[in-house]
Amino acid sequence: MNDSPQSQSQALHRSLVTLDTHIDIPWPPGPDPFQDGQRRVDMPKMQRGGLSAGCFVAYVPQATRTPANEDAAYTRAIAMLDHINAMGRTEAGITARVTPTADSIEAAKRDGVLAIVPAVENGFSVGSDLGRIAQFRARGARYLTLTHNGHNALGDSCNPRRDLGDRDVEHGGLSALGRLAVRELNRVGMLVDVAHVSRDTMLHASEESRTPIVSTHSCVSALCDHSRNMADWQLDVIRAVKGVIQITAVSAFLKPHAKPNEVTVADFADHVDYAVKRIGIDHVGISSDFDGGGGFSDWHDAGQSANITEVLVSRGYDRGALEKLWGGNFLRVMRVAEQAAE
Repeated sequence: MNDSPQSQSQALHRSLVTLDTHIDIPWPPGPDPFQDGQRRVDMPKMQRGGLSAGCFVAYVPQATRTPANEDAAYTRAIAMLDHINAMGRTEAGITARVTPTADSIEAAKRDGVLAIVPAVENGFSVGSDLGRIAQFRARGARYLTLTHNGHNALGDSCNPRRDLGDRDVEHGGLSALGRLAVRELNRVGMLVDVAHVSRDTMLHASEESRTPIVSTHSCVSALCDHSRNMADWQLDVIRAVKGVIQITAVSAFLKPHAKPNEVTVADFADHVDYAVKRIGIDHVGISSDFDGGGGFSDWHDAGQSANITEVLVSRGYDRGALEKLWGGNFLRVMRVAEQAAE
């Protein structure tokens, strides 16, 4: 019997509901997700790494804001959500299930199947038609990332696109349409994701939303001064509204100007530690942004997910804390959004 600390942390890891809250998919459709291939996240790697659930996102890149481009973005988002839903099947001896509720994510873990959670990244796909949000929810989407790189009709991004003519600030935070979009997200039970938004947009979203906001893939500005990271006062807002920041695996968010091979799980754990000390264990979680820029030396893909648990165990996090970090906190805010839906 192997009772080494590493084997104990591995066993603990595999007993947890482990939810990675931001995973991109290749588009147009790339390698089969049920084959162990070039993707950082596929079903074999999830099994190998003890990753029980993932939020797979329909990411739409920002383009010039014309009605035709917004319609094309919506068409792409719908097609990607349909593709994500099609991942809910049995193939090559692996079963994955689409799980659009917190309870169904936990049930998938009990049943020994992988959980697929659809989501949408970039409110550009909404355009000026808020009815599209309900269409996203009808396809299981659990959150909408309000912006990406570049301002859109809903609000300002933390990374203006000069090539698209963006000024530093366009709306001063959320636009009037963006405020209505937040209310619609609340109505249908989707979470408001403030990753990628400007600090004013984040603050406005926290004030407008009836349910806790989340940042599904960000890190901490105090440790790495990057526009995509959260300042201390933003972390305090997350705590005040009972939301969650999901620390992510993008090397340049973890260490200034770092390449993936220059970042380790210890650097990732430093950001977790800082956020936990600042705002408490109930408001911090884990994400990768795999296949969208995430990944570093010893968390290169989903197959190495247990390395995160190992380093956190070595820093004194017990089972209860790990349950919260690896998904419990995000499931809590999902349930709040479900209960508040009309």
